[in-house]
Amino acid sequence: MKKLGLVTLGLAALSLASAASAADMAVPPAVSYVTPPVARPFYDWTGFYAGLNGGWGQTHACWDQVLAGVVVVDGCHDVSGGMLGGQIGYRQQLGFWVWGVEAQGDWANLNGSRTSVINPAVLETTRVEGLGLFTGQVGYAWGPALLYFKGGAAVTRSRFDASIAGANVSTLNVTRAGGAVGVGFEYEFFRYWSAGLEYDHLFMGKAANSNFVGVNPILAGANNQISQDVDMVTLRINYRFEGYTY
Repeated sequence: MKKLGLVTLGLAALSLASAASAADMAVPPAVSYVTPPVARPFYDWTGFYAGLNGGWGQTHACWDQVLAGVVVVDGCHDVSGGMLGGQIGYRQQLGFWVWGVEAQGDWANLNGSRTSVINPAVLETTRVEGLGLFTGQVGYAWGPALLYFKGGAAVTRSRFDASIAGANVSTLNVTRAGGAVGVGFEYEFFRYWSAGLEYDHLFMGKAANSNFVGVNPILAGANNQISQDVDMVTLRINYRFEGYTY
């Protein structure tokens, strides 16, 4: 009887072990799921944009007198002031390279005076009242950042005055065309919105001006010859009408 009892207990133990093993095999091993990384959108600078700009400008103007074909140097001066305006343009991105065109117009108040070297009684005043740029751009982009160079045509609207003892005796209002080069950096701070900093130099050349209104108070019978360049630094903000592509 003891042997039969031992056999019975052994069979029962084997049955329990088999059942436990089967239960363990029935439970699948735990699987860990890894969430795939979300693809970051590729930023594309392609699209039309428009914005505002404002900043500081300085013009370097040299006044000379031309009498019987002879240039008499009358001196140079720098005048500076503020500017405010806007721009509109289009960009196309190909790989990391960005190409574009832009038109910009600004109201300006670059105003200053100096005493004539030839005739110290005469005060010469230069004032830039407005300017425009029509330029092409080429730049290099990495993500939301863009570094670009620009060049093209420039237009300035200026006024030149000569006065004696506070009384204006000669005035010239002139619109002059020239060239422009510049460099800028722009960064997107919010989707479709970008801000940047830009520097431009305008080459406005030299011209003999015989159409002053009034009497030349410096040299009788002479024409004023005025050369002019402009430097400008502006902060810009743009809204781009097309941006991310997925």
